[in-house]
Amino acid sequence: MSDSMKMRWAALALACGLTACATTSTAPVAQHDREPDEAMEVDPLLAQAGIAHQVVAEAFLTASTPNENVDSPASWRAPDGKRWLIATGKASDRLIVYDGDTGATLRTVSGPGTALGQLQRPNGISVIDHYVLVVERDNHRVQMFQLPDFKPLLAFGADDLKQPYGLWVRAQRDSYEVIVSDNYMSPQNEDVPPPLAELDKRFKRYQLRRVPDGWQARLMETFGDTGEAGAIRIAESVFGDIRHDRLLLAEEDIATGTRIREYGLDGTYRGRDIGADLFKAQAEGMALYRCEGGAGYWIATDQFKDRSLFHVFDRVTLQHQGAFAGNKTANTDGVWLDQSGDKRFPQGVFYAVDDDQAVAAFDWRDIARALSLPACKAE
Repeated sequence: MSDSMKMRWAALALACGLTACATTSTAPVAQHDREPDEAMEVDPLLAQAGIAHQVVAEAFLTASTPNENVDSPASWRAPDGKRWLIATGKASDRLIVYDGDTGATLRTVSGPGTALGQLQRPNGISVIDHYVLVVERDNHRVQMFQLPDFKPLLAFGADDLKQPYGLWVRAQRDSYEVIVSDNYMSPQNEDVPPPLAELDKRFKRYQLRRVPDGWQARLMETFGDTGEAGAIRIAESVFGDIRHDRLLLAEEDIATGTRIREYGLDGTYRGRDIGADLFKAQAEGMALYRCEGGAGYWIATDQFKDRSLFHVFDRVTLQHQGAFAGNKTANTDGVWLDQSGDKRFPQGVFYAVDDDQAVAAFDWRDIARALSLPACKAE
């Protein structure tokens, strides 16, 4: 074990002494399936953490499919008005499509391979307009599909990305901007982040634009703070708020102290961290509930192994508003918040992956009621 790994384990042991950690007897994860944030010999448990929170019952959980290794969800409104919930399956190399109001499985899409339309270790996913974008860790790229038929349109980033995970997409006047987190590790030890000076390419910014024969992607810039305070050692989740010129990045490194860092949309660290004293397991997926006038709420995941904890922050001030957990939902990676209303979810629905094998849905009304969040109109 390297000196840097010993330091990381020492920090982890200290963290366990300050909170409460339980050892696990599960078999080692295969190297192909391991993530850089999974080199832990202990499982932090919400039941032992002593964190105040409310319990919000899940509206539904999809069927449990452990062989998929479900990572991240996103949702979309089909032409007939039905809500689709789309999730990535890291182990099956495909997308799983559910009914977003009931959780019923509708179909699966794609399969393993390197050709356009095929996937290898899909992680992050995002839906915008009639397009779904999927990050592929093992193909080192992002792939763009057109809905509702999942027609593959474009794959990009293979020349630039080393180990991509998360993404955030926003529409611009005549194009889309895509920010992708790239969690490349030290060439000498894949369990250790590279030196700070090499973290300036943690995030890649792309522009997607229509061209006469389809779509074209262009790498616009790479960014990442290289200072002790602002660098992202282990990168995955990224989400932006255009109204407040804010980009939130999850720092998943336990040794440094897991938390959310605030950057500007220009990729510059703002000098402020969120939840440094709140996250006790690992900061993970984030989502934004937008209200008119610029108000709203951020939801950020603390990835406890027994039950995930979801912290809620004020959109403007980033002040903590409370936390909730489901009855079952655990070990959450990706999350997604759909504010569109229908008969089932009039004020929207929050989706969270459950223990790599299912997706849970939470009615926003139940979340707001549990945390006494004022009602607001969608932005």
